[in-house]
Amino acid sequence: MSCLSLKFWNANVIIYIIKEHIFIRVDSSFFFPFKTLAVVREKDVCWEYAEKLDGNKVKCKFCQRVLNGGISRLKHHLSRFPSKGVNPCSKVRDDVTDRVRNIIASKEEVKETSSVKKQKVSEVISPGSHSATKALISLDTTPPIGKMFPSSNPMTPSSTNNQENAERSIALFFFENKLDFSVARSSSYQLMIDAITKCGPGFTGPSAEILKTIWLERIKSEVGLQSKDVEKEWATTGCTIIADTWTDYKSKAIINFLVSSPSRIFFHKSVDASAYFKNTKWLADLFDSVIQEFGPENVVQIIMDSSFNYTGIGNHIVQNYGTIFVSPCASQCLNLILEEFTKIDWISRCILQAQTISKLIYNNASLLDLMKNYSGGQELIRTGATKSVSTFLSLQTMLKLRTRLKHMFHSPEYALNTSYANKPQSLSCIAIAEDGDFWRTVEECVAISEPFLKVLREVSEGKPTVGSIYELMTRAKESIRTYYIMDENKCKTFLDIVDKKWRDQLHSPLHAAAAFLNPSIQYNPEIKFLSSIKEDFYHVLEKLLPVPDMRRDITNQIYTFTKAHGMFGCSLAKEARNAVAPCKFKLILPNPYCFSEIKFFKDGSF
Repeated sequence: MSCLSLKFWNANVIIYIIKEHIFIRVDSSFFFPFKTLAVVREKDVCWEYAEKLDGNKVKCKFCQRVLNGGISRLKHHLSRFPSKGVNPCSKVRDDVTDRVRNIIASKEEVKETSSVKKQKVSEVISPGSHSATKALISLDTTPPIGKMFPSSNPMTPSSTNNQENAERSIALFFFENKLDFSVARSSSYQLMIDAITKCGPGFTGPSAEILKTIWLERIKSEVGLQSKDVEKEWATTGCTIIADTWTDYKSKAIINFLVSSPSRIFFHKSVDASAYFKNTKWLADLFDSVIQEFGPENVVQIIMDSSFNYTGIGNHIVQNYGTIFVSPCASQCLNLILEEFTKIDWISRCILQAQTISKLIYNNASLLDLMKNYSGGQELIRTGATKSVSTFLSLQTMLKLRTRLKHMFHSPEYALNTSYANKPQSLSCIAIAEDGDFWRTVEECVAISEPFLKVLREVSEGKPTVGSIYELMTRAKESIRTYYIMDENKCKTFLDIVDKKWRDQLHSPLHAAAAFLNPSIQYNPEIKFLSSIKEDFYHVLEKLLPVPDMRRDITNQIYTFTKAHGMFGCSLAKEARNAVAPCKFKLILPNPYCFSEIKFFKDGSF
C-alpha cells in the first residue's frame, strides 16, 4: 500500500493506493473508493466480442481489427460512437452495438450519481490547487461527442445561452447520428421537444432497449386502434389503395401498399416481389388479395406507378371489379413529361452548356467559394426528386444569378487565380456566359418547365388533388400555348408530349368527375372545359351507381348543384367555393346536398 497526503485549505486529503484501487479520505468525514486502475477482465461482458493479445492489445472478433488500449477502446469501437483515435467497427451487429452503448450509458449514469459526493471534495480544494490535482479527483464523464465539441460556456447560462445551448445539443445529435435535416420538419419533432421541456431538468431519455421493446409495442397498438376507427369510415367514404414500388440495381423489388382515406394515410404492408415482378399473373393475384383485405365495396381506386405492367394489371382490375378505378401516379407522370422535354435537341444542348459552367465551379473549391461570394451564398445546383426536375430547377437558379455569374467571370479574383483562369474549360464557360442566345434558351426552358413544376409541387405536397389535377394540367397547357402563340411548331411539339402522357397514363375519368364536382371549377366563368368533362362524369356515375334508382336521385342533386339552386346558392356556400377544399365543401351543407352515395366525392384523394 502507498499513500499521498495533501492539505487543501483546512482539510486534510489522503489518497491511498491499495493494489489496483484508489481510495480518498477527507479528514474523517469521507472515506470512499475513487477509481480502479485495472478492470477485472473476467467480469466484463464485452470480452466475449474480443480476443486478448500480448501487451494491452485486443482483437475485434467482428472485423479482426487489432486495437491498442484494452477493453475500453474495444467498447468505443463496437459502439460506433465518434471517439478520438478509435475507428468504428464496420461489421458489428446492431444488437451488439445497442448492448455496448447501454453498457457505456449505464456507467455514465453511475458516475453521475456519485458526482454529488465528489463535489463535496472539490469544494474544499483551493482555486490555485485545483488544476494541479484535477487528474486525481475528477472523473471524465464527457460523452464522445462532447469531447469532440466541448461546451463553450461551462458557467450557469442565461436564458439566451440556454436557447443556444439547447439548439447546439440538438444539432450535435443530428450530426453524430447522421440524421437527415428534413427530420426537423416533422410534426412530431416539436411535439417531442415540448414534451421534454415539460418534464423539467433531470429527464432521462428512454434507452435503445426500451424504445425497441416497450415503446414499439405501445405505438404499434395505438396505430392499430386508430386504423380500426378509420376502417369504419370506409363504408361511407371509400378508400384509395396506393402501390409504391422500390427497386434497386440488384433487381430487388419491394411493393409498399398504403391506404388513403379522408382521415389519414396508413401503411398497410410490404411485399418482396423480386422473384415475380415481371410476372403479370402473380402481380394480379397479389392485387386481388390486397383488394379483398380492404373489401372491394370499400375501394374507390388503386394508384400505381409505371414500374408495374400498368396496362395488364389495370385491365385485370377493371374487368374483375366493376366499381374500382385504376389511376397512375401523377408525380411520376409529370416527371416523365419533364424528362421528355430534356430530350428535345435544343433543350439538351442548353442543358449541356449549363452543366459546363456548373462542373467548372463545383470541381474547384476556391472557385465555388468565389461563386458563393458573388451569389450571396446561394447554390447554383438545386436538387429535386428526379434528374429532370433537378435540371430545370438548376436552370431557374442559373437564370436568376445570370448577372452575378458574369461579374464573377470578369472579376479580378477570377482572373488572378491560376488554378482555373485562362484554361480551356474556363474560357468556354466565359464564352457561354456571354452568349445571349444561351440565356434566351435558358429563359425558354424555364418558361415551358415552370407550369409543370408547379403542378408537380401541388401533387407532391400530400394534399388531395384529384379534384384539381384536371384544372392544373389544363392551365399548364394553356401556358405553353400562350408562350408559343407565335411559334406553332414548338407549341405542337410540347403539347404532343403532354397530351400523349396525359392520354396514355395520367388522365383518369375520376379526374374529370372530381373536377366537375369541384365548386371552384364548376362556378368559375373562366373555365371552358366543363362541357368536355361532363361525359366522363356521367361515365363514373354509371360505374359507381349501377342501380337506376340511385342514379335518378343523384341526377336530381346534380341539377341542383350545377344551377347553384337551394343551399348551393346561399351566401355561405358561395363564400366557401374557393376558400374550402372540395373534400370539405360537403361539411357546410346538409346531407341531402352532399352526394352521399358517391364515394369518390368524399374519398381522401379528392
